Amino acid sequence: MTKAAEEQEEGQVRAAPAPLAHDEPPAPVPADPAAPPATRKRLPRVESLTGLRWWAAFFVFTHHMTNLAPLPIYKFLKFGTSGVTFFFVLSGFVLTWSAQPGTKVRTFYRRRFARIWPAHAVALLAAVFVFYRIHPDPAMSWIKPFDVGILLLSVVLLHGWSNDPTILYSGNPASWTLSVEAFFYAYFPFMQRATVRLKTAGGLVMCVVVVALGGAYRLALYKWPDTVPVLPQPVLHSVAFIFGIGLAIALRSGWRPRFPFWLAFAIFAVGIYTLYYSGEHRTFPFATTMALTQKEILTVLYGLMILAVASRDMRGGRSLLRSRPLVALGQWSYSFYLVHATILYAIREFHGLAGPVGWSNLTWYAGVLVLSMFASWLLYKFVEHPLERRLRGPR
Repeated sequence: MTKAAEEQEEGQVRAAPAPLAHDEPPAPVPADPAAPPATRKRLPRVESLTGLRWWAAFFVFTHHMTNLAPLPIYKFLKFGTSGVTFFFVLSGFVLTWSAQPGTKVRTFYRRRFARIWPAHAVALLAAVFVFYRIHPDPAMSWIKPFDVGILLLSVVLLHGWSNDPTILYSGNPASWTLSVEAFFYAYFPFMQRATVRLKTAGGLVMCVVVVALGGAYRLALYKWPDTVPVLPQPVLHSVAFIFGIGLAIALRSGWRPRFPFWLAFAIFAVGIYTLYYSGEHRTFPFATTMALTQKEILTVLYGLMILAVASRDMRGGRSLLRSRPLVALGQWSYSFYLVHATILYAIREFHGLAGPVGWSNLTWYAGVLVLSMFASWLLYKFVEHPLERRLRGPR
């Protein structure tokens, strides 16, 4: 990521680099004749991942709200943007877990288009009225001058290939992650075929190698900035996506790690707080290295949570994440992702900042959360879900 793009992550223009759970929870997978005996039976739905999606989306929401109603912990809440990493890992995991032998590439593409584009198009139309003006007010840094060419790039999900913030966060600023996902979808069928014979060891080696390569690139870019080329976002975030693929391969091949969710959550909590603390205290050991490889560290932390949840569901363990309210919220999470920042910045334009930093701003969090949840329910019920079913075609 360029320095300008990194600065955008801290600023208000980056209105929604939010989560990305464009894929439904893994469905039962038909028996694969080429699979070992342990995996020929139908794999169970990992429904808890749907509930987990909601919490990742909520984590992103808490960060974006600091641009309207900052809390005393706003510096820590900036890690809410790491929700995109969670969803990229989840996307690779889900697509691999639910991949069915014999699915044609064009069928896969049609279903992915049906999954993400209708809701994206409607949310983009609403976002244009919030984030664009013919003559924007310089005091409102999140509002950009109207540009048809740049907006068209966001319509067809190609804007993520630019590291220019004006293009990368064009249209609905959240949709830069959809551009990244579109790249994942483009190469997934071919990667799935290339890795179909990998088993547990191969999947885990894939996870280790891709994280090591991603971290090495970040460090090399820091050390030799004039020599190492800056890669576009879809390529950079492929580390998380491929990591998720490797995890799914390992589990599909019969690996059953007994890794309790509470331990995975504890490791995540300690890990993300360590990243925060090292960023605030540069004398902390390896602070610079952790800052540079933050995306790769978060990939591993989120991967452990997904692994723990999936393993528990496969063993039949109890899980609050499979409760009906959380599953419903998880189903709305993609629509929630698309609309919450648009609502937030529309409020800010007409009201201004809620007030100084303080815990009293929690009332704003509650109000905007309820409004965003209602809008996401409408988008899911009347656009996302029905149009996906119609456009997917026969199963």
